[in-house]
Amino acid sequence: MQKIILYYKFTPIADPEAVRLWQKTLCEKLDLRGRILISKHGINGTLGGDLKNLKTYVKETKQFAGFKGTTFKWSDGGRDNFPKLSVKVRDEIVTFGAAGELKVDEHGVVGGGKHLKPEELHKLVAEKGDDVVFFDGRNAYEAKVGKFKNAVVPDTRTTKDFLDELEGDKYAGIKDKPVVTYCTGGVRCEILSVLMKNRGFKDVYQMDGGIVKYGEKFGDAGLWEGSLYVFDNRMGIKFSDKSKDIGACIHCVAKTSNYENCANNACNDLVLICETCTQDSTKRYHTEACKLADVTPVV
Repeated sequence: MQKIILYYKFTPIADPEAVRLWQKTLCEKLDLRGRILISKHGINGTLGGDLKNLKTYVKETKQFAGFKGTTFKWSDGGRDNFPKLSVKVRDEIVTFGAAGELKVDEHGVVGGGKHLKPEELHKLVAEKGDDVVFFDGRNAYEAKVGKFKNAVVPDTRTTKDFLDELEGDKYAGIKDKPVVTYCTGGVRCEILSVLMKNRGFKDVYQMDGGIVKYGEKFGDAGLWEGSLYVFDNRMGIKFSDKSKDIGACIHCVAKTSNYENCANNACNDLVLICETCTQDSTKRYHTEACKLADVTPVV
């Protein structure tokens, strides 16, 4: 039996390279695949493999003092959902381009938003109603297939775009409202909430455990709608058989949650395309230019 784990932990790391070597050796020993990023601020990883090996990985990783309290989120999938194992040291474990603004101590991120568990989120909405603003902390294309109802979706193609989005007066109208940030597993919101507070947002919250934990608790019977985009070969996951498609096929606008990579291997963009249109190989391109480039002989 195989599974996938998603996790992060903000904690000071004095020697990120030593941690990288230890993590790489551990994962290779356990035949795990996925991606791990390490910085002086902590660790962020997604791994797939045999269930017993993942349990061993969790146990051994928690032996490191700073990682002792790490929360590991489990989902369906396995080793083959990842092409290889990648363990790297970076300036940031999520690339906002704001390493200088982030401060961490043994308790985690300093100065971030207030954490809300799924039940506490519902309580906040019950108390403050329409004043609560859901703020998507992911890339805009992720929100096309799933988001919290009536959420604000920033115009972001990459995480680095958030800094420009937050500058100026674009979100001045919500800076005094209770704002709940959310993302896949929670790691992006740890940083985003700091950036927002530093730019004048007064009452900032973050979804504890991200969309993953909310989905585990309420599935499709709560405030979430659609599917959850994930960064591996699965492309997306649904929380129940009651999940509805909110995305629109780029060709026929039929409702879909199906993302695929552009058929032109030189293009890195995703194509949101329904199952009917995927049957036509000429439609599995991000743009007409991609299709033309893919069939034009190389001179």
